[in-house]
Amino acid sequence: MGDLREPLRDLIECGLPQALEVMGERWSFMILRASFNGLKHFEEFLSELGIARNILSNRLAKLVEHGILKREPCADDRRKIEYRLTEKGLDLLPAMLALRQWGQKYGSEQVIEDPVLVDERDRLPIGPVSILAHDGRILGPQDLWLTRPADLGKRADGTIATPTGALAKGDVVDLAAAKAAAAG
Repeated sequence: MGDLREPLRDLIECGLPQALEVMGERWSFMILRASFNGLKHFEEFLSELGIARNILSNRLAKLVEHGILKREPCADDRRKIEYRLTEKGLDLLPAMLALRQWGQKYGSEQVIEDPVLVDERDRLPIGPVSILAHDGRILGPQDLWLTRPADLGKRADGTIATPTGALAKGDVVDLAAAKAAAAG
């Protein structure tokens, strides 16, 4: 990743320790997964996940405190509370899917995915979560480099790169072409 290294001792300077502070244990991700599957009520989480009541209460409070979930009165019964994903929570979907795919590939037991996660339009399995460049190229570890903010866009040969437009939700990426470009 180049000559520059992240300050590995200074945990405040890196987003990873900050993310792990909020999401770094099993039950937080299990609650997040349940939320993506439509669960909203305390009792639903309790019965579906098989989690102890005190642990569930603690984890839900932590996820609300960090803005991953929000507490709202239930629309049809204002006495009940719903836990809903926030934008911040929805932004964890790629990380959750990457961990899921990693577990399916390297888990200690063969994981049979049933039901299968597919894209809504074609009903075909989703591809592996990938790191994409600003222009849609799939990047591998050999393609990543750390640089200082002042040096963004300065290529090794001295030329200046200009963004060609960021990818947006729904953009189509030619995976075969991106893999071929990344390979060589």
